[in-house]
Amino acid sequence: MNERTGFSIAGIPFIFVCLLLAALGLVLELSAASTGQAGLLALGIVIHVFTVWLTKGFFQVAPNEGLVMQLFGKYAGTVRHEGLRWTNPFYSRRRVSLRVRNFESGKLKVNDNDGNPIEIAAVVVWQVVDTAEAVFCVDDYENFVHIQSESALRQMAQSYPYDAHDDGKPSLRSHGEDINNHLRDEIQARLGKAGVQVTEARISHLAYAQEIAQAMLQRQQASAIIAARERIVQGAVGIVAMALDKLRAQGVVELDEERKAAMVSNLLVVLCGERGTQPVLNTGTLYN
Repeated sequence: MNERTGFSIAGIPFIFVCLLLAALGLVLELSAASTGQAGLLALGIVIHVFTVWLTKGFFQVAPNEGLVMQLFGKYAGTVRHEGLRWTNPFYSRRRVSLRVRNFESGKLKVNDNDGNPIEIAAVVVWQVVDTAEAVFCVDDYENFVHIQSESALRQMAQSYPYDAHDDGKPSLRSHGEDINNHLRDEIQARLGKAGVQVTEARISHLAYAQEIAQAMLQRQQASAIIAARERIVQGAVGIVAMALDKLRAQGVVELDEERKAAMVSNLLVVLCGERGTQPVLNTGTLYN
């Protein structure tokens, strides 16, 4: 079922129509009182009753609001024109907000793609774009939006790992824009049948579950230490190679393989050590 424009006319001009009918009924009643004709009196009363019934057709539409109308249970259309309007008094009417709304889901505990329990929450920005589908295709579209958004969030979280061990693999923590786009598409696929458009969806909370948070923190610290050590070793090896090349090029000293190995060992200890080294003076030679 798709939205269509319902019947309505401007309300202010129709007020004058109702006033004219009321004045006509009053004139007939006064004429009946002066002439004693019962038919004119009855006609005046009928016109007054009819005028009062017509006033039930007046309604107001606020900006960014739609009024869904039904005639004896059948969908009769939606009015989006702002201001005072008038329509068939037999129509039943229901207001639907077309404003942009947002909500934040609760913190959900799910397993990521690697099976690790995580906590995740998201903020969803949405609005109704088809009032007929929102009212008639689902029972309660606001509750439908909340439940389906959390379902999509769970599905999305299970499709990615929390941290990517491979550089090219997307993860929840490192590829924020891709994850948010995927989440928005997942929610939109579920809410399209309810006449709802998802403007934006973003992760607002992401963390490991409490039972594994400490272990995962230690793993992250270990990964950081290994990466730092690798960088230090690469730099130290480059410095040692540069020192040996300069010594050989400038002819400062001639070193055989054993002396080179000793020099390399000492330089690596100095460059890679966590604490300051204490020099040891060798008063002899390397061989005795």
